[in-house]
Parts: sequence; C-alpha cells; structure tokens
Amino acid sequence: MEKLLRGLREFQEHYLPSHKELIKQLAKGQHPRVLFIGCSDSRVDPTIITQADIGDLFIIRNAGNIIPPFEATNGGEGATIEYAMEALDIRQIIVCGHTQCGAMKGLLQLGELEEKMPLVYHWLHHTEATRKLVEDHYSDLDKSEKLDLLVAQNVLTQIDNLQTYPVIRSKLHTGNLAIHGWIYRLENAQLLAYDEETEKFVPPHSKIYADIDEARVTKPGGLSQKTKADPEPAYAGPVQSYWPGANRLSPEQSARIFGKTPV
Repeated sequence: MEKLLRGLREFQEHYLPSHKELIKQLAKGQHPRVLFIGCSDSRVDPTIITQADIGDLFIIRNAGNIIPPFEATNGGEGATIEYAMEALDIRQIIVCGHTQCGAMKGLLQLGELEEKMPLVYHWLHHTEATRKLVEDHYSDLDKSEKLDLLVAQNVLTQIDNLQTYPVIRSKLHTGNLAIHGWIYRLENAQLLAYDEETEKFVPPHSKIYADIDEARVTKPGGLSQKTKADPEPAYAGPVQSYWPGANRLSPEQSARIFGKTPV
C-alpha cells in the first residue's frame, strides 16, 4: 500500500503539472479511440504495454479476457460494450489474451473447479467453444502445448462472441468498426496480432498500425482510408515466424496449429 501511495504522490507532483491541458480537456468528457478487452492478470497492463495516455483506452478486464455472447448474461461486459459503441462511438476493438493465462489453465481442469471455485467454473463456460475445439481436435498435445493453443483460440472465440452483439454487427456491416486479436507473451514481452489473411498470429506490422491509427478520411458507406498526404506508419520489420509456445512444439504440431513451421 505504501508503494501505491508513493505513486499517487508522484502522479500529483510530477505528472499533473506537465499534463494540465490534457486533464482539463478530459474533465469535459472522454473520447477514447479503442476498446481494449484484456485479462485481469496483473502482469498485463493495457496502458503500459501500449504506452497509452489517460483517456486513450476504454477498458474491459476480467478473468480470461472473456466476452459472454449477447443475452448470455446481463453483466458489465455487455453494458460496457454497448456504451462504448453507442455513447463513445469507438471504432477499434482489441481483444488481448496472454500466455500462461490462469483462466485458460482452468479450462484444462474445468471439472476440478466446480467445487473449489464455482464462480470461476461458471464464468469459463462462456468460452466453452474454445475448450471443446482444442479437446476435440488436439487431444494429443501435452498440457503446455494445449495451454498455448487455448490462449490463441480463446482470443478468436471472443471475437466471435463480440459479433453476436447487434451494435457490433451493425458497425461491422457498414465498415465503421475493426476488431483486432492480440496475444501478449509474458516470457519476452512481445506482442502477436492475428492476421486474417494468413490466419496466423504474427508480430504487428504496418497494416495493423494503420488500422489502429484512426483514418482521417471516411468514404461513403463508412469505409475509412488514409489520404496520400498522411505519413506512413512506422514499419516494425519483416513478419517473422513467432507464435505462442513455438519452442515447445514440434514442426508438425506447429504447422497444424499455427499454419507454418519454425525457422
């Protein structure tokens, strides 16, 4: 607690004086550009890993970065999504999972949780599609390999769940919303982003940065594009063959799960 109080004092004495105008503007209202859906894990802080400032991100965090399907629950996740889309007109969503996720470890031993942690047990049923897909098609993998696959597949499951919300479907239909799937690797603090064209998680590149950097010109129908005068986003280098648990998977398993073999 003493550490938190020292941090609060530093915030008041050093941050506030140099950000007076920002604080003044935020007092009038918020205009976040991104809805960030992440895990409650203390090691994955959205504002730190993205170096976002106050007011940049509208955040949902819970065990396993899970979004229950529409009408599956009347909890805070649905209400927050609705507010983000309707009141704040957010047009970018990031679903961020992470390696060594405790919730995904729970999926590997779901039956054991029912008595010990009944609330966690019922919560994880919202991502039952993740568990069943992995168990049905990759039951031969060992526990550590399954965990890596669960983390990746869970991100995609939550993107599917998001699309059950009418407000999400409507914005996607008009091209006014983009959804991104990320995996944060605790082992080396690297980030992987899902590429729909290759159906793989790869290091973020210029295409991902361009999507998150909100376009300045909107064409009829809601499709956004940059102008020629806009500078190109920084390129993070060539796409490399990184994915969760690559060092623990055989080439055959890696090809089956992530679509390519190690280099």
